[in-house]
Amino acid sequence: MESQVSSFPKQNQINIVLNDQREKKEADNERAFNPFEPVDQAMADFVGMAELKENVKEIYANVQINQHRQELGLKTEKQVLHMMFKGNPGTGKTTVARKLATLFYELNMLSKGHFIEAERADIVGEYIGHTAKKTRSLVEKALGGILFIDEAYALARGGEKDFGKEAIDTLVKQMEDHHDDFILILAGYPMEMDYFLSMNPGLASRFPIVLDFDDYSIDELIKIAHKMTKERDYHLSKEAEWKLKSYLSKTKQSNYQENFANARLIRNIIEQAIRKHAIRLIKKEHYTVNELMLLTSNDIIIE
Repeated sequence: MESQVSSFPKQNQINIVLNDQREKKEADNERAFNPFEPVDQAMADFVGMAELKENVKEIYANVQINQHRQELGLKTEKQVLHMMFKGNPGTGKTTVARKLATLFYELNMLSKGHFIEAERADIVGEYIGHTAKKTRSLVEKALGGILFIDEAYALARGGEKDFGKEAIDTLVKQMEDHHDDFILILAGYPMEMDYFLSMNPGLASRFPIVLDFDDYSIDELIKIAHKMTKERDYHLSKEAEWKLKSYLSKTKQSNYQENFANARLIRNIIEQAIRKHAIRLIKKEHYTVNELMLLTSNDIIIE
């Protein structure tokens, strides 16, 4: 009898351990399951941009759920994904647009996934009828991919006799005719884009997705600097980082902020630092691997 009683705690203990292991496994599986993994991987290289990443996840989720609905015979409607990007120079508008073309192709949202970048000169013609023809031709080339028009407000510059309005009208028609075949992204500075839309009231409703590309914070710019140097097999010394951070703080607080070039400025500084680093090292007979990779404060030239 005593042996039977003494065996029960052992059995109960074993059950508890097994239950704990099962619960832990279920919890691990829940943590491991990430429905947005393709999006997270594609957007991992972008510093900041929380709003953009959330919007892309919404688009991705809608596409995936629509596929399941379609399999069950439920009604589905393909999203219109024409977008408007508003932001200062160097905030990543063009880079993001390129990435979206690749990502949307991989997610079967675009049939080709190519990227075409255009500006006013590529769209506006020189005589009556020329503009519409150029615009239609450009859209035809973009079918299956993304057509990105930077400084889109330039289409409205030129007065009543200019053919810019014809370009806008033709784009609007092409957006309607081919809304499921390509994505049009208009981009530019925030104030100019807002004015552009105010001059074309019917245009805003054609772009269901409007993304604001904010200026990067100082910490984000430093992260971008480290990312750029790492991609090139360099790294910044602590003193170089401090010098860069100090310069960015002063610049962002100055009256030059509206012309602040964000990541573009960082790229220019890093590329110049690499050239200065080469000049510094070539004067030596021997150098170590670390010396070949290290950018010092003397290499960071800030005017």
